[in-house]
Amino acid sequence: MRAARLIKMVLLLQARPSMTAAELARELEVSERTVARDVLSLSEAGVPVYADRGRAGGYRLIGGYRTRLTGLGRSEAEALFLSGVPSALREMGLADAASAARLKVSAALLPELRDAATGAAQRFHLDAPGWYQEPETPALLPEIADAVWDDRRITARYLRKDTEVERELEPYGLVLKAGVWYLAARTQGDYRVYRVDRFTTVAPAGNGNTSRADGADDTHHTDSTHNAHSTGRTDRTDRTDRTGGRFTRDVSFDLPEFWAQRAAQFARSILREEVVLRLSPRGVSQLPYVTERAAAREAITRAQIAGGPDEHGRLTVTLAVESAEVAYAQLLALGPEGDILAPPELRERFASAARRMAALYPAGATAGAGPDADGAGEGGPCAAGPDRSGP
Repeated sequence: MRAARLIKMVLLLQARPSMTAAELARELEVSERTVARDVLSLSEAGVPVYADRGRAGGYRLIGGYRTRLTGLGRSEAEALFLSGVPSALREMGLADAASAARLKVSAALLPELRDAATGAAQRFHLDAPGWYQEPETPALLPEIADAVWDDRRITARYLRKDTEVERELEPYGLVLKAGVWYLAARTQGDYRVYRVDRFTTVAPAGNGNTSRADGADDTHHTDSTHNAHSTGRTDRTDRTDRTGGRFTRDVSFDLPEFWAQRAAQFARSILREEVVLRLSPRGVSQLPYVTERAAAREAITRAQIAGGPDEHGRLTVTLAVESAEVAYAQLLALGPEGDILAPPELRERFASAARRMAALYPAGATAGAGPDADGAGEGGPCAAGPDRSGP
């Protein structure tokens, strides 16, 4: 641990003209007294660290000294390719590796290019979760990520509705979609998708060492292994000692392409019913924003090819929806720009909603003068919503 800290100190001083003891202590997460001892150790080892005294003083390298310790390790190189997603790195336990990788790259750059990392970070930022969502890191994500990195089989228990099933999986890849983590894995010769937060236990295949989502541990580890595991900072070389047997990856497997196909299949699979509605020109433009966007665009395209708008400019579309309840909640947002034609039961619900809405706004009435709504049990625009949490 101390050797890694000394290397990091050299790289920090190599990347900047000078740093104070307080700045080094903050970067290295140690005390200023520890910084002073580390500087002394570096000097004794032949690293030319010079201390400038006074209020504007600090530590710097002299004589154009440059360390050769800038080669990236495997985990650092892998983390560097993910460094545009800092939250994902933290959740998978790779934040430290990414930090070390960026520091080594910065140290290897010419002095005039060393502000590139800061400049990029101040100009581009990815915030993956959707609005009004508090993302939660699945408890077993680090263990699953370890298995993904190392091509190790796992035995996992998984919640499917109200039952718990056990599967032996070959974890191929992780996907972060709208703040939710998914695992693409092969089981029994077929590729499937699992929500990571629905795993309850994960263990290396053929190994009794089980990690559980509630934080408990079903086995006894040695102190060194358990401590590394609990901190989430296990080195890649250590992980292979405590995971199950390797599997041979299918070299033809393409994670982005696989995910795109499965995501499209999932979107289509939840749209089990159809609604026929007549849209005004404004309703046509609004439809993709109030319901499933791909389904809305497909419905509009089909209607335009089939005959286009009528003499009044209104377009009749057949829209795939998850259910009549969800369609009611979503399509109310169109207001008078959409006229439900079928099914009849849904049309009657919209007619009832329109009557109750009109009663709230009688001509010439002031605010609060309308009658109480009598539609208890009808459900409003937020009465139901689609379950788009993924497979």
